[in-house]
Amino acid sequence: MSLRIIGAGPGRTGTASLKAALEQLLGAPCYHMFEVENRTGDLAVWRDAAGGHLPDWNRFFDGYAAAVDWPAAAFWQELAAAFPDAPILLSYRDPDDWWRSAHATIFPSTLRAHGEWREMLDALFSNRFTPSLDDRDACVEAYLNHIETVRRRAPASRLVEWSPGDGWKPLCNALGITEPDTPFPHTNSTREFLARRDPSDA
Repeated sequence: MSLRIIGAGPGRTGTASLKAALEQLLGAPCYHMFEVENRTGDLAVWRDAAGGHLPDWNRFFDGYAAAVDWPAAAFWQELAAAFPDAPILLSYRDPDDWWRSAHATIFPSTLRAHGEWREMLDALFSNRFTPSLDDRDACVEAYLNHIETVRRRAPASRLVEWSPGDGWKPLCNALGITEPDTPFPHTNSTREFLARRDPSDA
């Protein structure tokens, strides 16, 4: 199995909802940061990739039909080259909304990480985003630069833009799949994220 769609959107742009939606549409797993929690051997792979030592992407993603969220989204160009028939899915949201969400959820978790997680996340954000995760201006600048880079470099024929609220249509059009008659899944809100990490913060 090869990737049928490549997520290029940063975390907290609806990527958990996209994971659920794409798994429903494609009937196969979608790689997301959630996967790394269960595949801790991937930490070293992503750390090394951020340092320029790329894996065999076909082998690495064997069994997956899609990839969204960090860390995969940071390597969207390499994945686009490895899977040339896959649409490039750019998920995005208003930068102020994105910062509020990321600042309340994934960035504090990232800054508290240790061990192999610390090594992987430091390499990822230092080389592919910004290391200054507690600096709003630096993060928003990195976020906007990422979005614009995808828009500028992705072939127009492959680029699919999606923001929370767009639902099934952009995904189904890109994949040539009929829209389901079920509601689009919405999951991993800030409240849900905090409840999962620390119930006292919800």
